[in-house]
Amino acid sequence: MSTRIVIDGYNVIRQSGQLIDLEAIALEEGRLGLIQLLAAYKKLKGHAITVVFDGWQSDNIGSSREKIQGIDIIYSGRGEKADEIIKRMVDHMGDKVVVVTSDREIVKHAEKRGAVVIPSPEFEIKVRMSASGDDDIYFMEEEDHEPRIGTKKKGPARKLSKVERKKKSQMEKL
Repeated sequence: MSTRIVIDGYNVIRQSGQLIDLEAIALEEGRLGLIQLLAAYKKLKGHAITVVFDGWQSDNIGSSREKIQGIDIIYSGRGEKADEIIKRMVDHMGDKVVVVTSDREIVKHAEKRGAVVIPSPEFEIKVRMSASGDDDIYFMEEEDHEPRIGTKKKGPARKLSKVERKKKSQMEKL
């Protein structure tokens, strides 16, 4: 089963050096740049991806949906923020979703519901490295430690918390 990824669209764009430059040209350019990046990633990994954009200042009364290059796009309606849509999706899917955002309010909400949250810059690095075929390099652990002589242990191994283990597991799937 593929992973369901819900992305806070403008949060990712505004945390990215390249995408924010496109957004400076036109709002639509930033969105298209993100969608193209995600479409290439989806083609490689096959994950179900939903991007939510703010449309709360638009003339659209209700939220609207479209599908571009296999990516589900949701625009919030007038008076509703993308954050609210993302929170509802997390409430509905719970721990079966990976949320990509750096918005503290959404992070807090998603973690309470058991969802894995990945910060926008970290996700962008993962996506770009996957596209270039170097996705294992960024997440490899260093092996420069010196070998120990003797059998004396230095202390108990530190086990990652349940939340950290879950996040690590999801990151390995991305």
